[in-house]
Amino acid sequence: MTMPKVISFYLVLAAWMQRIAPVIPPLALRLILAWEFGESGYEKLMGTNWFADVTFPFPFSLLPADVSWQLSMWFELVGALALLLGVATRFFAISLMVLTTVAIAAVHWPEHWHTVGELLKGYRIVDEDGDGFGNYKLPVIYLAMFLPLLFGGAGYLSLDGWLSRYFLKGHRASLVQ
Repeated sequence: MTMPKVISFYLVLAAWMQRIAPVIPPLALRLILAWEFGESGYEKLMGTNWFADVTFPFPFSLLPADVSWQLSMWFELVGALALLLGVATRFFAISLMVLTTVAIAAVHWPEHWHTVGELLKGYRIVDEDGDGFGNYKLPVIYLAMFLPLLFGGAGYLSLDGWLSRYFLKGHRASLVQ
């Protein structure tokens, strides 16, 4: 292949990827996050409340452990369904981001740290050593995955996208008249 053909192929591929950008990436993010939070909510639904052993940050520490358990469980379950369908995506993205941030602070953050180096020891998936330095890597990844949904929305293949197209079409028609 000659260089102009390579460049031409690249440009055609990039244009095609740009056209599907509102479809595939948000859908993939929604499906992965729906699975993860749905699984976590289901585990809470079927499991026993262990929140009584957790110290939550203020103002969440004001809630009884049972209330925190129910709130987190239902936000995870309903949020997972909403992400799956792509409905109220921005609301559930920010809600689950708050829930994740509270989980980081209460459960995943290092128990004790005095230096940035010690804090960074907690940036891992699992605390295999049981050394108290936490395991906040996966929740931070979830927070990053929510950002495109929060700022860009659920994408074309979603109820949010359908509702937006439906109502904007009618709104545009009324603006023209």
